[in-house]
Amino acid sequence: MPMNCDTDYGTESNGELSTDYCKYCYMNGAFVDAAITMEEMSEFCAKKMDELQVAPYAQAKEMMDQALPHLKRWAAE
Repeated sequence: MPMNCDTDYGTESNGELSTDYCKYCYMNGAFVDAAITMEEMSEFCAKKMDELQVAPYAQAKEMMDQALPHLKRWAAE
């Protein structure tokens, strides 16, 4: 998720903006969907990107499968 302005960022438990996560993933110091797997997130994002006509599903899925493992949330998996 590109974070271009303050309203795109998630928040820490103290109300400060998160430097790592967007508002769709992280709010009030916790993941919005803590149980979602990396594969489920990849699927969700690819479908949303296709729906919003950002990229066709297959291309979006490939992008997500390559990008997500490098994000802090899943880097340790």
